[in-house]
Amino acid sequence: MKVPLLDLKPQYAQIKDQIVPELNDIFESQGFILGPKVEKLEKEMASYIGTKHTIGCSSGTDALLLSLMAADIKAGDEVITTPYTFFATAGSIARVGAKARFVDIEPDTFLMRTDLIEPLINSKTKAIMPVHLFGQCVDMEPLMAISKKHNLTVIEDAAQAIGSKYNGAQAGTFGDTGCFSFFPSKNLGCFGDGGLVSTNDDALSERLKGLRVHGGQKQYQHLEVGLNARLDAIQAAVVSIKLPYLSSWTEKRRENAALYNELFKNNKNIVTPVEKPGRYHIYNQYVIRVENRDALKDYLTQNEIGCSVYYPLSLHQQKCFADLNYKTGDFPESEKAANHTIALPIYPELTKEQIEFVAKTVNEFTK
Repeated sequence: MKVPLLDLKPQYAQIKDQIVPELNDIFESQGFILGPKVEKLEKEMASYIGTKHTIGCSSGTDALLLSLMAADIKAGDEVITTPYTFFATAGSIARVGAKARFVDIEPDTFLMRTDLIEPLINSKTKAIMPVHLFGQCVDMEPLMAISKKHNLTVIEDAAQAIGSKYNGAQAGTFGDTGCFSFFPSKNLGCFGDGGLVSTNDDALSERLKGLRVHGGQKQYQHLEVGLNARLDAIQAAVVSIKLPYLSSWTEKRRENAALYNELFKNNKNIVTPVEKPGRYHIYNQYVIRVENRDALKDYLTQNEIGCSVYYPLSLHQQKCFADLNYKTGDFPESEKAANHTIALPIYPELTKEQIEFVAKTVNEFTK
């Protein structure tokens, strides 16, 4: 039995009859950049997430970058975040000339430890960038209390967390901005690159809209230097069609995770994902911790089971961030996660038989 890490073809088959005419409409209109399709999606996403505004943009990375620019984060500033995340988190901080200051992660959720944030705050600290990794929200109540106490901007990296909840409120509703990705492998993915910023601040929303079009509020009139970070109509249309399915797809991911948990419960050599009280985990990834990770990865590959390592090298160990002056050993939990975690297939269209085959294969190797 072959089980890919992700197979988007069944999802496409489910919505193809809606997608094709919508794309044909765009091709006939020849209106590809921003426009009514993007405006429609922005209204739908604001309603879904629960914020006053959302601003479509070209990628999740650009959502982070736009948010940093709109918060006036610049050279000499510091942003507190996690070293255990996708590169774009710290990469966007570096792109505005600021420095990432890392805090280690919780060993069970892989999320940043909020109790380590306050000791790092100094006169250069301007923002906190929590990452809702793998589909679960960071502990936002203490984080927001710290940000309010020290007057810090909060930029939520929710690229993997569309629909994730913390005490009933969705990711992207806590901070000054929330940043989402529509990369095809995400729970809500488009047909290329795409992203979105959420905010409840009217003035911030207008500034973000200007920044995504080279800093211009009117054509050829530029108030500041921005980016070419527009969302195109094709991607917006695809996401609009998929959005009504998202809740059911998420529930199926949660059912798949629960089945894995049941199948692994008697194996003491596997640590399964933890969903903290008050959280709603959307399982963008189902990540387990095992001792002999690399050998397990090879074994799964031999058995035609898709798997992947998120992430094999913590950001503080990346060569491009050597100027931050961190060293191996500075963030032990992040480094342990990088060495011992592996993601298994979790997408909604998986069958029970496929999940049982994956679990059986993992159990055979690890027991």
